[in-house]
Amino acid sequence: MSTVAPPRRLIVNADDFGRSASINAAVIRAHRDGILTTASLMVNGDACAEAIALAREHPRLGVGLHLSLICGRAALPPREIPGLVDSAGDFSNDPVRTGFRYFAQPALRPQLRAEIQAQFAKFRATGLPLDHVNGHLNLHLHPTVFRLLLDAEPALRHLRLTRDPFRLNARLARGQWPYRLSHALIFLLLSARARPQLRARGIRHTPLVFGLLQNARVNEAYVRALLPALPPGDSELYSHPSLDEFRPELDALLSPAVKQAVTDLGITLIRYQDL
Repeated sequence: MSTVAPPRRLIVNADDFGRSASINAAVIRAHRDGILTTASLMVNGDACAEAIALAREHPRLGVGLHLSLICGRAALPPREIPGLVDSAGDFSNDPVRTGFRYFAQPALRPQLRAEIQAQFAKFRATGLPLDHVNGHLNLHLHPTVFRLLLDAEPALRHLRLTRDPFRLNARLARGQWPYRLSHALIFLLLSARARPQLRARGIRHTPLVFGLLQNARVNEAYVRALLPALPPGDSELYSHPSLDEFRPELDALLSPAVKQAVTDLGITLIRYQDL
């Protein structure tokens, strides 16, 4: 007896919402005129207040927390988390060194816990429904951060489980092989470690996430190649659209050819809350 494959459903997410006015404008354009369904809010971003106001004007946009523990400003003052930030309250921009410190220095864990809780509190203060949680540079799957994150927010229901399948990505794109191979392996291991814990807590996620291995190259050519190759079931595609730095990623989300392909292929665009 043949079985019918589940329909293909796709979350299309923008990271770094609230980081700048350029990113905010791109997110809203991609949602209003393109295929974007969700955005991840940096609650400490320079343009966070504007992003919150825009999100309230567009209630169909699912907004989640983009937990930021690297390359940005902290929610707490430096005196409360001196092991995490400099005197200006900024995190390190070195992901490898920072990841090692978070893992190897148990004394930092209370400070990490406090900062994670503070960022969740800032998101709750917006009054926006929490669509999902992920991390800047996907640091939310770091073993130390992941454990603290789950403990900090018992009500968490949706989280990005970052696993971008290398074999499929290799068919769709070329170049940057060291980056793509290393990140595919790292996040294959991290996602395998995290998956049973999410299942035990009833936290939902998509089986696959696309965009990680493109490293800010989620352009129209990639998206048009990806859509026909999407596996059955639920997936997420994330990118970093902006009006300037990552304009090709915005153009991909606005492309009439991409929008037509979504329709022709029968792909349903959803948010995390629809899982």
